[in-house]
Amino acid sequence: MALSKTHQPASRRFPEGFAKVRLRLAREHGHPQGSPEHGYDLVMPLDNAGCIDGKLWKSHRDLCRVVHYRSGEEHDLGHLVRQPGGQWKFHYDIKGDEGDPQGYHFTDERFVVGEYISVIEDDGPHTYRVVTVERL
Repeated sequence: MALSKTHQPASRRFPEGFAKVRLRLAREHGHPQGSPEHGYDLVMPLDNAGCIDGKLWKSHRDLCRVVHYRSGEEHDLGHLVRQPGGQWKFHYDIKGDEGDPQGYHFTDERFVVGEYISVIEDDGPHTYRVVTVERL
């Protein structure tokens, strides 16, 4: 029997405002239909408009996670971090050997289904589409 959110142990709950966001590669050269096998799964705090809640992030940084996956490659695991000046990036301190991808204007982006989000990776910028947002 599965436990409901209200009956889960305290260690499994997230503070109000946290969401799991799934990004999938949008159309681009080499992927004219996009790719469900290239993307990010993010756990992060969002405000009511779907923007990153910086205040909630600051008080719960350890909960803000990222999984980056690509077809045929091992997943990269890390955290959502904020740089001085307010830019957001993914830091693969858990697993991963490439540089830290940076969100392009993440401060202004809305993480809502159907929106497009740009991420600057080692090989340049890529556009991802928000395909799901699940409040935790």
